[in-house]
Amino acid sequence: MADPMRIRAQAAGDKTTVRVLMSHEMESGLRKDPAGKLIPAWHIQDVTATLNGKVVMTAQWGPSVSKNPFLQFTIKGAKAGDKVGVNWTDNKGEKRSDEATVS
Repeated sequence: MADPMRIRAQAAGDKTTVRVLMSHEMESGLRKDPAGKLIPAWHIQDVTATLNGKVVMTAQWGPSVSKNPFLQFTIKGAKAGDKVGVNWTDNKGEKRSDEATVS
C-alpha cells in the first residue's frame, strides 16, 4: 500500500480549504527504462473527497498528472472538528484512504 496522504483542512469563516499531498509514482506509460522498454502505465484514476462521510468532490485523473500529486479544494459549510476524507484508486486497483480533522 502507498504511503499515507498528508491532508490539511483549515476553516476560515464558512469555507474550509483542504490541501492533500498524495504519494504515488504516476507513470504515464510513455517513458522507457534504461534497456529501452516502455515502463507500464501506473497512475491514479479516481479521487473522492468526503465531509463527515458525505461525498463533496470527485475527480477522474489520467496519466498526465505529476508524480506525488498535490490537490487543493474548498468546502463550504465545514467547521472545526469535522472529518475530511480523501480516497483514491489507481489503474492497477490499488487504493488509499486517509482522513483529517478540520482545524
